[in-house]
Amino acid sequence: MTEVPQTAFDDAAQVLQCALSGDSEAVADTFDAVVHRDGVVGAWDVAWCLAATMVGQVPGGGAWTLEFPGIDDARYDKRWVARFVSAYVNGDFPTGEALFGAAIADGTLPDCLLALAGSTVATLRHRAA
Repeated sequence: MTEVPQTAFDDAAQVLQCALSGDSEAVADTFDAVVHRDGVVGAWDVAWCLAATMVGQVPGGGAWTLEFPGIDDARYDKRWVARFVSAYVNGDFPTGEALFGAAIADGTLPDCLLALAGSTVATLRHRAA
């Protein structure tokens, strides 16, 4: 994987700003603008930035297992977020790409990206509390 372009960081910051203000329509509009400008790769880059923001510093070495209580009973978008964040933590690009592809095929990528933005904001708020 190549380095994430600066525009992805800027777009992720915009997504977070909109999500922090509770404006899910603006979050969706930002992702739509990214896809229009940079295609699905742009959305991937922004999603990877959001996962990085959610996780923070990842200690090196070894495989990581994240616990998501009740994940098997969660909605598709929430399961997708848990799996995407797990892929990020483990540097598992093929799984992240497969998740993106499946969400595109299922027509759920917008909902998944919105859930990722919401989960990132919830994590940031939790850390700040």
